[in-house]
Amino acid sequence: MNFHSVEKIGGTSMSNYAAVRDNIILKPTQSNKPYQRIFVVSAYAGITNDLLEHKKTGQPGVFSLFANNDDDQGWRQALQTLKISMQAINTSLFEDGELLEQANAFISERLDDAESSLTDLHSLCQHGHFALDSHLETVREMLASIGEAHSAWNMTQLLKCEGINTCFIDLTGWKSTRHLPLDDRIQLAFNGLDLNTQLPIVTGYAHSADGLMSSFDRGYSEMIFSRIAVLTQAQEAVIHKEFHLSSADPRIVSEANAVPIGRTNYDVADQLAKLGMEAIHPKAAKGLRRNNIPLRVKNTFEPDHSGTLITGDYISDVPCVEIIAGCKGAYALEIFDQDLAGNIDRYDHEILTAIHRFKANIIAKDINANSITHYLSTNLKTIKRIRRVLEETFPESEIDQQKIAIVSAIGSDMQIPGILAKTVGGLASQNISVLAMHQSMRQVNMQFIIKVDDYERAIKSLHSCLIEVHNHGRAICLAS
Repeated sequence: MNFHSVEKIGGTSMSNYAAVRDNIILKPTQSNKPYQRIFVVSAYAGITNDLLEHKKTGQPGVFSLFANNDDDQGWRQALQTLKISMQAINTSLFEDGELLEQANAFISERLDDAESSLTDLHSLCQHGHFALDSHLETVREMLASIGEAHSAWNMTQLLKCEGINTCFIDLTGWKSTRHLPLDDRIQLAFNGLDLNTQLPIVTGYAHSADGLMSSFDRGYSEMIFSRIAVLTQAQEAVIHKEFHLSSADPRIVSEANAVPIGRTNYDVADQLAKLGMEAIHPKAAKGLRRNNIPLRVKNTFEPDHSGTLITGDYISDVPCVEIIAGCKGAYALEIFDQDLAGNIDRYDHEILTAIHRFKANIIAKDINANSITHYLSTNLKTIKRIRRVLEETFPESEIDQQKIAIVSAIGSDMQIPGILAKTVGGLASQNISVLAMHQSMRQVNMQFIIKVDDYERAIKSLHSCLIEVHNHGRAICLAS
């Protein structure tokens, strides 16, 4: 039987090395020794945004500048600025002059290689036989890998200075001549490791023959984390974040009112992911769930708290709402056409193709006799691109967009008579109009489409009437 855990450290936590060292590495909850653990690390906060594009605002990073460039000065300047930023991180971490030189040399080599590759590709694609678009997925993966390699190499060296026998596990395939399937690359890297005496620090990106970003985009590190846990048959998977998985955002409802959930199941985790508040990417959770590996979400800055345990079989003791969550930066994209009735499949197919082409996240969807509305978590630029495609495809249709917010009540068992009326009443008491609503037959969530200006009041109202009034220390229990 294996007794080890596989643990992922998020980017914000990684940017505070002292907290990671003291609260995660040197103070494990299950042992007084740091071994029998595998750490998968994200890039430092903001680095992947600079390498690719800002995850929320869409502000271009090196990749976006390269992919859309008219000349090559924009992405080159961004790459040089990024090198300065990454070396500044190194300077803040390494006091030893020799180690600092090694850290700077490591990341400089990766960035210089990337610049050389992009230069060659840019030159190659000036010829008519080569199309840049066909290479962009590879470019995106190459650039993304640099952030995780940087943080993993640094952490390996820093912990060695603390007397811990770490080993740097580089899954990025940098300069590798072999294109391996993901599982093969992981198994090859871990072959021969002794978890009793070695502490692996693993890059949160792995190169694979099929590529990861086309399927998981920025959720790739969670997929790596999940596959390592499954392939090594871990006893538990742990994600360290800078916050607890709480009953609501404490910045909105206050820290005094928000409470850590404590226990929930993978259904709830999937609902949070749809809202962009990922405990873990749904496809990464699928592997853990199928292999009965529990997932624990912990707060890096409260190491003595057990966090929230997520399992496949958990159902709350009594029907309850565990969390009020939402998405403020969303859009409703509606297509109205009198010919839609009886011809929904064609319209739906074309709409979904356009949405997937521009990688917008679908949160919810409405269909009636002559309209289809998708509620998308994305930015305005992406919405406009999708709309242009649909206007060309359906020139006779009326297409409209509206910025909206979504609030959701989520729980592992919400089969409570009258809960929908109670929830709508809570919103109405604050004069909040509901533009649309959804309640699933699975009874794990209710979603309300509202105006953006009502978002925070809606979160506070639902948390107050569904959680704070009935709170028994963890979640609401309307049946009690």
